[in-house]
Amino acid sequence: MGSRPSPRSNPVTAPYAAVLAMPFGPVGLRLAGDALSGIDFLPPDTATVPPDDPLAVRVSEALRAYLADSRQPFADLPLRPAGTPFQRRVWHALRQLPAGQTITYGALAARLGSGARAVGNACRANPLPLVVPCHRVVAAGGLGGFAGDRAGGHTAIKAWLLRHEGALP
Repeated sequence: MGSRPSPRSNPVTAPYAAVLAMPFGPVGLRLAGDALSGIDFLPPDTATVPPDDPLAVRVSEALRAYLADSRQPFADLPLRPAGTPFQRRVWHALRQLPAGQTITYGALAARLGSGARAVGNACRANPLPLVVPCHRVVAAGGLGGFAGDRAGGHTAIKAWLLRHEGALP
């Protein structure tokens, strides 16, 4: 009788400090030292991997709290998203948007003295969806894209998140 391989030896789950089951599908948590550096949406059949790092446990608990009450902030998590200065400005502005509120790409761009396309590109590059709530940015005429997807799995996640926060019926 052989031993089962560790989930961390699986090429899909190997880069993650944890793989968590969420109502919309699994997410992988990436850490960089003492900070959260990424949250990735993973294929539906990805095996969960419980957190064994203290920070991954904290992030997991914060995500569970958000699922229980969308008004729970992620304020105390140490974050290290890699991005350009402009992307970081957009991500900072996104963190100021309360749950249940949306803003259009154009309105956020006007606040930042930029263009809607540049804001959309920064949202697409966001390595920390959920914690940096790019799902709260919508198109002038509808939902808009999410995580580089304009119609499909990721936009369904965006719709789920907005419904969870009460921004969509």
